Amino acid sequence: MGLLAGKRVFSIVALCMMVGLLLLPVVVALPSLAIGEETRSGDAAKKDGDKVEKGRDVYYKTEGIVSGAPAPKTTDGVKDYPRYNFESRVLLWFANQQHLYYGSFVLAVPIFCMIIEFMGVVTKDKALAKRYDQLAYDFIKISLTAYSLTAILGGILIFTFLTLYPSFFSYLSGIFRPVMHIYALMFVAESGTLYIYYYGWDKMREGFLKWIHLSMSVVLNVIGTLLMFLANSWIGFMMSPAGVDEQGRYLGNIWHVIHTALWNPLNLHRILGNMAFGGGVVAAYAAYKFLASKTDEDRAHYDWMGYIAMALGVAFLIPLPFAGYWLMREVYAYRQQMGITLMGGLLAWLFIIQATMIGILFLCTNYYLWQAMGRMRGAEKYQRYIKYLVFLLACGYMVFITPHTMVMTPAELKAMGGQQHPVLGNYGVMSAKNGGINVIITTTVLSFVWYMRGNKVSTVSWAKFGNIFMGVFFGCAYFNIIFLAVYGYYIPANVRVGLSVPQVATTLSCLFFMFALNSVMMRGAKQMGAIEWGKISARSQYALIMLATAFTWMMALMGYIRSSVRLFWHVNEIMRDNSPWAYTHTVGFAANMISANVLFFWITILFVFWLGSLTAKKVPVESKAGIPGSVPQPATSH
Repeated sequence: MGLLAGKRVFSIVALCMMVGLLLLPVVVALPSLAIGEETRSGDAAKKDGDKVEKGRDVYYKTEGIVSGAPAPKTTDGVKDYPRYNFESRVLLWFANQQHLYYGSFVLAVPIFCMIIEFMGVVTKDKALAKRYDQLAYDFIKISLTAYSLTAILGGILIFTFLTLYPSFFSYLSGIFRPVMHIYALMFVAESGTLYIYYYGWDKMREGFLKWIHLSMSVVLNVIGTLLMFLANSWIGFMMSPAGVDEQGRYLGNIWHVIHTALWNPLNLHRILGNMAFGGGVVAAYAAYKFLASKTDEDRAHYDWMGYIAMALGVAFLIPLPFAGYWLMREVYAYRQQMGITLMGGLLAWLFIIQATMIGILFLCTNYYLWQAMGRMRGAEKYQRYIKYLVFLLACGYMVFITPHTMVMTPAELKAMGGQQHPVLGNYGVMSAKNGGINVIITTTVLSFVWYMRGNKVSTVSWAKFGNIFMGVFFGCAYFNIIFLAVYGYYIPANVRVGLSVPQVATTLSCLFFMFALNSVMMRGAKQMGAIEWGKISARSQYALIMLATAFTWMMALMGYIRSSVRLFWHVNEIMRDNSPWAYTHTVGFAANMISANVLFFWITILFVFWLGSLTAKKVPVESKAGIPGSVPQPATSH
């Protein structure tokens, strides 16, 4: 026993030393931000009797010492815009989008692994803990293969920038020079931590070593999130530059360059989007494996896997529209013209397409939950109410996708006598759209509440009062959301914008308060029957695949919108794009490019899944049978 304890202590010390060595370059590099690039650049810039040139920050309006060259004034030629008989912007678009897809996937999946592994550690059911642990291992194995492909795509993206946009890439890398080495070192640290985390799985399956292993997943995800934040700072700088003067000269404060007006909302929006996207991809993988399964045990396993992935993805999907509202609000606050271009001008019709995809996401989620009730004995009591939820979802969806203005030819515009359509011009205002999406989200919350109590009967003494209270609460929530949506037509536009706050507050109240109350009511509830994992219709799995496809398509769409809002600027109002492709593509061309990116991603990710399955460990049948509630009898209904 003493020898075994000594080996464990030695293993822990060695592991801590390895992780410490991986993180040491990052820790050493970080103080360069604190001691002030401004001071060192100022010393280097002193000329002619300690006289230095100063500039005024375009965003923060503070003065700083000029520490860099102005943004280059590019010209249409091979020096600034080399070309290879093809539109360079399309090539860069494709490389960037594929790298973004895989970067999002490898950021989200380790976070899922951390959550699932933690659930396995804290659960008291040993069979279920083993299932959670195996599921997390399967996820990280897929992530490991995708991580290598992400690095390859990142290299392709850098070479594409260097080859096709050398002047712009040189300027951008010069601005972010103080943190470029930090990004590279953090990437090395993430890679090393990921490999130790993966290959140390079997050696750290039990006891205190398992907690050490779980803590490594926390370190891994912290590094990955910081990497994403740094990458977002490049996007934020291109959209809303800061830390430079009007000529684009760096003023010595790298924090100002990173912390632009849109950095924080971009961080929140992207991390929620990445998590929802990752959950959708894993759910689609589970759906495919479910449909291809030959045994009841396999179907039960992949049904359970798909449900967990879907639940995690939707948990981040629900707050995603609110993060989008915050991002758009900050865009308006930074430059009102950018907001008008996005929501009411050149790119407005793309948001109708986005609304369509968001509606599809929530419709697929609700449909899956309704189908999933078929694996529960006793959930039949909710089946007769589903038609009312369908009605609410359909009404909210139609309101949400209704445009305020139409895309028209000049002849149609002239015939109509103006931009406003005689019918649609009366609809499509923001308060109504907010009402539509909040009705959809509230209905999704209600579907989840029904699913959580599908095969259970509350045994608390106040169950009847609790059910009545929940029904009244949801009813008042619907009334408030719809009332505010209609009321928005009777108040000025500048006041109407503020109605989103009480609408969102109402929806969030349903989300948090009703989930909490339902959990308390279902504590110690009587089960009417076990959950029959694997006993679910094939239609539900097609809904998961559709969910993942809609996620993928919408991510590419939002990336195009975010990039296009800069119009003919590489860096907004700082560095102009003088290439022959400095124009906004038509909606049709953009849709075709987005679809091509989606198709290519799914072909390659299926290849990644296939590679992962080649080295899959054979899970004992008895561990698969440990899924809670699995029984051999078929479900009573679907």
